[in-house]
Amino acid sequence: MGVLRTKSVEDAIRDTDEPGSRLRKSLSAWDLTVFGVGVIIGTGIFVLTGEAAGTRAGPGVAVSFVVSGLVCALAALCYAEFASTVPVAGSAYTFSYASLGEIIAWIIGWDLLLELALGAATVAVGWSSYAADLLSQTLGLDLPAWLYSSSPSLTEPNLIAAAVILVLTAVLCVGTKTSARVNAVIVCVKLAVVAVVIVAGLFFVEASNYSPFIPPTGSRGASATPADPSLWQDLGVPLGTFGVGGVLTAAALVFFAFIGFDIVATAAEETKNPQRDVPRGIFGSLAICTVLYVAVSLVITGMVKYDRISVEAPLAAAFREVGAGVVATLISVGTVAGLLTVMMILMLGQNRVLFAMSRDRLIPHWFAKVSEERGVPVRITVITGAAVAVVAAFTPISDLAEMVNIGTLFAFVLVSVGVVVLRRKRPDLHRSFRVPFSPVLPLLSAVASLVLMGFLPGLSWVRLGIWMAVGVVVYFLYGHRRSRLAQAERAGTRP
Repeated sequence: MGVLRTKSVEDAIRDTDEPGSRLRKSLSAWDLTVFGVGVIIGTGIFVLTGEAAGTRAGPGVAVSFVVSGLVCALAALCYAEFASTVPVAGSAYTFSYASLGEIIAWIIGWDLLLELALGAATVAVGWSSYAADLLSQTLGLDLPAWLYSSSPSLTEPNLIAAAVILVLTAVLCVGTKTSARVNAVIVCVKLAVVAVVIVAGLFFVEASNYSPFIPPTGSRGASATPADPSLWQDLGVPLGTFGVGGVLTAAALVFFAFIGFDIVATAAEETKNPQRDVPRGIFGSLAICTVLYVAVSLVITGMVKYDRISVEAPLAAAFREVGAGVVATLISVGTVAGLLTVMMILMLGQNRVLFAMSRDRLIPHWFAKVSEERGVPVRITVITGAAVAVVAAFTPISDLAEMVNIGTLFAFVLVSVGVVVLRRKRPDLHRSFRVPFSPVLPLLSAVASLVLMGFLPGLSWVRLGIWMAVGVVVYFLYGHRRSRLAQAERAGTRP
């Protein structure tokens, strides 16, 4: 059936020079690092800290961030090796095509399509509420509630969320370098806000708030098991709301905060020196963000006892509680600015994955047309931007947001396994970066990702399975016979 046919690394690199499909190489290691920081620093640091600390791990949420960071670091090693070996747009999709086969590449591309589009739409809905609240607090401008419904529907659309997606789509259409500059400015703003939170918060830290650092299971009158059980609980593994189980459950939750470093790999084809700069961008952004996450979580849980932390707005509420209202307003500014770059880079990643799939003919090739003037795939950028805007405006997506985490971890598993497979299949390939202690570390990365997936709600697995089943049907109806490799097989030109 040819479903496991692979695309050679040489063919993948050769296709990047195809007339009409050339992406402009304009990014440096600095640009990639800022891209990574821009997408990672967002919802996680401004929102998830409260829920993770207040309902799952207490001050031990700092350990949860470290656990998630270590899982991401293992996956980052694998992404760095692949990106330096196959410097082509598409990230996990392209890597899987070169190592595991076409059907696996399609599945991961289909998975990333949902992950990135849903992630951008989810952030857009949250951003609209933050922006409206900031306008009300600072300028006294109260926007009509019907403009930014937190639970969009056909009768109550979130027009502000749709509008911000369309504006960011226009920025992406101008060019990748311009997008990088806009991202750099906004990243500077939110990093300054994070620095203010850490420095100012230190003056209000009380050591007694860290005791107990990891609250015992069932404290604060909470149930011993979360209301939405994870796969491990379904299998009979006891996990607590607090305690060590709570720390691990919180790690699965705050994993959302790290989503984005892998998007750096999607820009490999637009990087001047991808073999050197992509690994630097991946590791640099992940290291910076992990340190900031741990520092912020320690400051917030030191300022306010874990059982009094606000779940909805932990940072701003903590400073209001200690009478530092000005800092709370700055946090709101940082949140609004920070989420802008998260949305933009998620859409950039989605566009590049679809662009790579289109160039391989797994979806219509018409989408892969690159603007000669701007050096970006304008067609696919506009179409996906419009689609995400519609989803953000009309779809109640809160329940589906959990799929972003499980989809990303699923990609991590395949990329980690792919490193081992490609090492065996093509030991002759030049690798500017190599995962140390292979195959031990890549396999450890795959296992760590699977373990973390087990802490996600069981319903997420069901939804992922349904989405993948739909994707397999689409593949056999279209991509299986129309892909570039399938056409080469029929023409007898494929070795």
